[in-house]
Amino acid sequence: MTTTSSVSKEAQLIQAAEAAAKNAANTSSSGSAGSSSGTATSALSSLANNYTTFLSLLTTQLKNQDPSSPMNTDTFTSELAQFAGVEQQVETNSKLGSLISLNESGQMSTDSNLVGQKATANTTTLPLQSSSASLSFSGTSGSTVAIAVANSAGTIVKDVVATASSGTNTWTWDGRDNNGNQLSDGAYSVSVQTISSSGTTSSLPFTVTGTITGIHKGASDMEVEMGKATIPMSNITNISSGTTTGSTSANSASS
Repeated sequence: MTTTSSVSKEAQLIQAAEAAAKNAANTSSSGSAGSSSGTATSALSSLANNYTTFLSLLTTQLKNQDPSSPMNTDTFTSELAQFAGVEQQVETNSKLGSLISLNESGQMSTDSNLVGQKATANTTTLPLQSSSASLSFSGTSGSTVAIAVANSAGTIVKDVVATASSGTNTWTWDGRDNNGNQLSDGAYSVSVQTISSSGTTSSLPFTVTGTITGIHKGASDMEVEMGKATIPMSNITNISSGTTTGSTSANSASS
């Protein structure tokens, strides 16, 4: 028999998990604004414009100097040195950009060999592929956990309360929402929360698993595609060509 106290804690746990999942969805949707490559391009463009302006000013200065009091040789030499320095900066930045692009292209070619392999990542993005998604966390025997899943709009579509086992626990989602409707494949946000005997909720670290379907260059890192979900390469913790091995699954208490 479930007591009023346990019901209250369960509701508190679900609320914490749902709030965290919504926050993850909102952070994911707003975090893609801006691009380091765009900033670099803008800076190079500005430097090139300054270079052109400098040349124009120097030419004008030479044309309009006073014949009876021509420009001091030292000053002229100094300005030419500045001119050469600006020209060198523009050329260096341009070549550096090309070098980075070639390096990224080579890395992308190498990373493309990962397509089709299983990957584990530290991320709140849960890739739903072929109506299946899974995550793993380390639990304490008998502890209560709540898992909440939100869509890209920040709407909670699935929540589950479960009793964890000692060691690694794996939760697999079939892509159905709380009403039993089958949702489309894509990127969802997920949270795993637990609650102490005193009623304090806290996040449980977890990893998600998916199949790599593509690799592309992101704003500041190579990115892995898992269906419609995109995860930074730096978040990938393990890659395996084999299927995931059996681990202890959390026992669902309610959903």
